[in-house]
Amino acid sequence: MSAVLVVDDSTMVRVILSECLESSGFEVIEAIDGVEAIEQIQTHRPDLVITDIVMPRMNGYELCRWIKSDPRTKAIPVMMCTVKDEDFDRYWGLKQGADAYIAKPYCPLEIVYAVKHLLEMVEPIALKYPMP
Repeated sequence: MSAVLVVDDSTMVRVILSECLESSGFEVIEAIDGVEAIEQIQTHRPDLVITDIVMPRMNGYELCRWIKSDPRTKAIPVMMCTVKDEDFDRYWGLKQGADAYIAKPYCPLEIVYAVKHLLEMVEPIALKYPMP
């Protein structure tokens, strides 16, 4: 069973993502911001990280750079899942090392599809439109 770390300061977002991923067979670990995510990564290395961008203490860009700069964690796929939906936001997220970028609101099946895809892929993706 693959473990997914969900990082978001919104309790509701974490609950929705956790339920969606768990019902699809994934183990879910949660963190409220980048600082807590680093602690989780160091103790419970996930197979994939889904992170919001706008969070207190450490934002998603900083978290992604930390993950991708450490040789022990750089292979962990990072998906940014955020309300920041401009082309520049997508560009900047992928430039920080994100492997995927999905804008809120999203369809829960889109997240499951992207997680499954990321666990099997090499090239970065940036989904712009909700899946049917």
